[in-house]
Amino acid sequence: MQTTLHSIGTANPSFRQSQTQAAHFMTQVESLPKALRRRIPSIYASSSIDRRYSCIPDYGVAPEDFEFYPKNWSLQPFPSTGQRNRTYAHHATVLAVEAARNALSESSYRAVEITHLIVVSCTGFSAPGVDIQLIQQLGLRTTVARTMIGFMGCHAALNGLKSAHDICQANPDARVLMVCVELCTLHFQIEDSIESVVTNALFSDGAAAVVLSADPPLNSGKALVYRGGHSLVMQDSQDLMSWTIGDTGFLMGLSSLVPGLIGHHISDYMAKVLDSHDRSIPDLDFWAIHPGGIQIVRQVQAALDLPQSKLQESYDVLRDYGNMSSPTVLFILKQIFDRTKQDNASPEPQMGVAMAFGPGLTIECALFEIV
Repeated sequence: MQTTLHSIGTANPSFRQSQTQAAHFMTQVESLPKALRRRIPSIYASSSIDRRYSCIPDYGVAPEDFEFYPKNWSLQPFPSTGQRNRTYAHHATVLAVEAARNALSESSYRAVEITHLIVVSCTGFSAPGVDIQLIQQLGLRTTVARTMIGFMGCHAALNGLKSAHDICQANPDARVLMVCVELCTLHFQIEDSIESVVTNALFSDGAAAVVLSADPPLNSGKALVYRGGHSLVMQDSQDLMSWTIGDTGFLMGLSSLVPGLIGHHISDYMAKVLDSHDRSIPDLDFWAIHPGGIQIVRQVQAALDLPQSKLQESYDVLRDYGNMSSPTVLFILKQIFDRTKQDNASPEPQMGVAMAFGPGLTIECALFEIV
C-alpha cells in the first residue's frame, strides 16, 4: 500500500518587496551601527534572492505609515513577543486557509472528506490556533484528528510528511491535509552582528498545503508517491543553528559553518539513504533541496556532483521567494511536479529526493516517485 501526495497548494502574503528595497529599509534603521549598515547592501545582493514576501507592510513604506513597528527609524520600542504573536494569529490563519483551499481544489477531495489535519509551524503560537481556524473556515469535520508539529524549523514539512505517511499506512481510508505556514519576517531582529544581518536577508513568509491518502492517483493523473523518510542528527552541531524565544520575538542563531558541515556529511548520508532503497545518485531524476541559503544549495550540489539543472527549482524558489522555512521545500516540489505533469514526453515514473535542514543540526529527506 502506497501513500500518494495528490496535490500541493501554496500561498504568500500580498506584500512583496525586492531584495534591493529590503536592503534599503534596513540601512535606514538608526539603531544599527553605521559600520554594519554599510555592509547590508552587499550582503543582500549576494544572497541570490530577487524578491521576498511579508505579512508586514512596513518594509516598503515611510515611518509615518508603519503599522507594525513604531513610527520612527530607530524602530524603538521594538515590538514584543506578545505583539508578534498576535500578528501571527491573524495572518497565519489567512495564509494557511488559502494554501489549503488551493490544495483541496486540485486534489478532487472535498473538505468534509478530510479525516486528519496536520499543521506545521515554528513562527508563532496560539490556542485555539490555526488548526481550529482551518476546521471552521474550510468546513472540515469537527471530529477531524489533529496533529501539531511545532518549532522544528525548516525541515518540519518532511517530519509532517512522515506523520501523514504513518497515518495513511495505518488507515487506508484516511485523507490527510497537511498545512505548513510560517511568518518569518515577524521576527526580524536589530542586533549588532553580521549573523543577524544575514538572517534578516534570507527569510520570508509563505504557506503550503498537501493532500495525501493511500488511494492511487485520482482521475488517472500523475501523483507524487511517498517512498520513505530519513533523518540524521549531526554530532557536536547543536550550537550552529538555533531558534529560541526572546522578549522581542523568536531569535535565530545561524553559524557560517552550517553550509560546510552539511557539505561534509551529505555524501555519506545520501549513500546510506539510497542504498536502503537499492538506488544510487544516478538513478534520481529530481532534487528538491531546501535553500536555507545559497551556500547550502551550492555545497550540496558540489558534494554530490550534481549539474545545476538538477537543482534549478531550488535556485528558482530561493530567487523568487527567499527562505520561507518549512513551506519552502513544498514550493520546490510543486514546481517539479507541475513541470513533470506538463511533460507528456516522459511517461515513465521518475524518482527524486526532497531534503531540508534545521536545528540539531539535522538533515531530513524523503524519497518520492512521480507516477
